[in-house]
Amino acid sequence: MNVYNGKSVFGGIAIGKIRVYKKNEHQVKRSKTENTEEEIRRFHGAIEEAKKQLGQLYEKALKEVGESSAAIFEVHQMMLEDDDFLESVENMIRTQKVNAEYAVAAAGDNFSAMFSAMDDEYMKERAADIKDISERLISILDGRSGQQTLTDEPAIIVADDLAPSETVQLDKKNVRSFVTVHGSVNSHTAILARTMGIPALIGTDLPLDEQIDGKMAVVDGNTGCIYVEPDEKTLRDMKQKLAEEQEKRELLLTLKNEKGITLDGKKILTYANIGDSKDLAAVLQNGAEGIGLFRSEFLYLEKDTYPTEEEQFRVYKTVAETMAGKRVIIRTLDIGADKQADYFQLKKEENPAMGYRAIRICLTRTEVFKTQLRALLRASVYGKLAVMYPMITSVKEVKKIKQIVEEVKEELKQEGLEFGDMEQGIMIETPAAAVISDLLAEEVDFFSIGTNDLTQYMLAIDRQNQELDEFFDAHHRAVLRLIYQTVQNAHRAGIWCGICGELGGDLALTQLFAAMGVDELSVSPGNILPVRKAIRETDTGKIREEQLKKWL
Repeated sequence: MNVYNGKSVFGGIAIGKIRVYKKNEHQVKRSKTENTEEEIRRFHGAIEEAKKQLGQLYEKALKEVGESSAAIFEVHQMMLEDDDFLESVENMIRTQKVNAEYAVAAAGDNFSAMFSAMDDEYMKERAADIKDISERLISILDGRSGQQTLTDEPAIIVADDLAPSETVQLDKKNVRSFVTVHGSVNSHTAILARTMGIPALIGTDLPLDEQIDGKMAVVDGNTGCIYVEPDEKTLRDMKQKLAEEQEKRELLLTLKNEKGITLDGKKILTYANIGDSKDLAAVLQNGAEGIGLFRSEFLYLEKDTYPTEEEQFRVYKTVAETMAGKRVIIRTLDIGADKQADYFQLKKEENPAMGYRAIRICLTRTEVFKTQLRALLRASVYGKLAVMYPMITSVKEVKKIKQIVEEVKEELKQEGLEFGDMEQGIMIETPAAAVISDLLAEEVDFFSIGTNDLTQYMLAIDRQNQELDEFFDAHHRAVLRLIYQTVQNAHRAGIWCGICGELGGDLALTQLFAAMGVDELSVSPGNILPVRKAIRETDTGKIREEQLKKWL
């Protein structure tokens, strides 16, 4: 038995044979050509074919993993139109008189190296996209299909890394786990694994050859280990764990129609975080009592221009109607930092996490903000819609937002358009907002604590920087104290307070949050029932005595 360690991106146990996937990369030969215009014509023909293939992949991904995960193929199509890349390839063909295959490979290597050298983690991820696009173009120019079946039977997929186009071609029912040598928690493989709810490891130092290909293995996503050719005891223990997990899942389904009420009678709402309307099926399947975070920025990230009022209205209306009177909280545009849309034409920033993003964009580009508010207000007629504003740091910002909302209402009145009366809340995700939460609570209807940004700002640690993983402590006492202070200030002002960040689904903290008085926990759809179970097993009085004083 050989044991290899990696970093888990999704927990659980998977047992099956390993299928080592190696990219179908061919050695590209450099050859001289006198007819450079013919090579350029071939290059542009390959681009058109690649766009067609990517369109088909987008449609497949849309059906299987939803709009937000499928959007990467729209990004790839846009990258195929990038002037810098096109000019680089064409210039190489003309000046060096080389074949199109070689020019694409060389330009792809150059651009990939350039992205890899950038400090920004989001931009580093684009290096893999460039390689994926280049390989697709070379395959087309070589007369190869560019498609490769990863597996036709249930297996654990092991690879150096997997590009979006490779993962979407998978027959999902045949994938028991992903294990990659490289990749990050933000890679497409990791995102897909979380969407599918299967164990996955990244950064796993294991050989990609016949030593493991076809061998029986066990992936333990809870500990970050993969056991290749496990001994009898390990296999027996892991089968037992897998059976227990399956039993737990079945038992959890009995809680689908139950409420999150503690042993001493405190009710805590269990809501869902979603990225688009395609996630609604999972929300309803897991018995969510509402939606605590609808990330509206995906409406912007998935397009190559600003979404219109009507486009936004239709999406918000659909979500409100589908949730049938349950609260739906939509976060206004949160573009910037690691989420970029080219048509916003945001300037390069040295420290984008603390730069021009979220509400700062909305308050300085009010025409964009007003378009979204109009769509939200109109859609609020069709259900219990609420809105919350991200990255707040001052009372002044909240007052300015409320003024703009009133202006939009007045415009709608004059146009004879019907609108509802939405709850308005803010995200507490900056230390400044947490510290003055007593003042902010007087201005809004609710708080939702965004623990991801709150933690990184409080600890001064970039949560996407893998080099700082050992220093990042999501359970840091300073963060928990700020959360507790925020909850208390909300209740003193007579408003409710929830958590919509990653910590909301951290079962190690569920009972502590209940004891703090948190009113709502919004988590990924798959975490709703485990969190609800933890709530129902909590005695808040006992936890207050045993844990609250220790932590705070």
